[in-house]
Amino acid sequence: MYSVSVRDHFMIAHSFNGAVFGPAQRLHGATYVVDVEFRRPELDSDGIVVDIGRALDTVKATLGNLNFQNLDEVPEFTGRNTTTEFLARVIFDRIVAAIHAGELGEQASGIQVVRVALHESHVAWAAFEGPVHARS
Repeated sequence: MYSVSVRDHFMIAHSFNGAVFGPAQRLHGATYVVDVEFRRPELDSDGIVVDIGRALDTVKATLGNLNFQNLDEVPEFTGRNTTTEFLARVIFDRIVAAIHAGELGEQASGIQVVRVALHESHVAWAAFEGPVHARS
């Protein structure tokens, strides 16, 4: 399986509900470094997994919608703990939607797996990985 990864970052504020979160129940900030990995079994006719420039642009646009947001105030996240794991899945879903919308180019239709990793620090991160199913 071939892969290409791109990296960007975003900053948010949020709080959590539940005693398990201790002091993180209070409003706090986070700066995430985000790695998005695109995988496919064969290279396309140009010898690439995905156009890196388009991948970077798509990741930047996806993260731009979250950057500098207080996630406690984002209606689609109401009632949810916006944990690192949760956000990895949100970003995964948005990247996969961009692939299906053609935002990464025609050759991106060969991508079979996407992995999104959010690094909270140099010692802690979470990820979500899944298949990119063709839309029927």
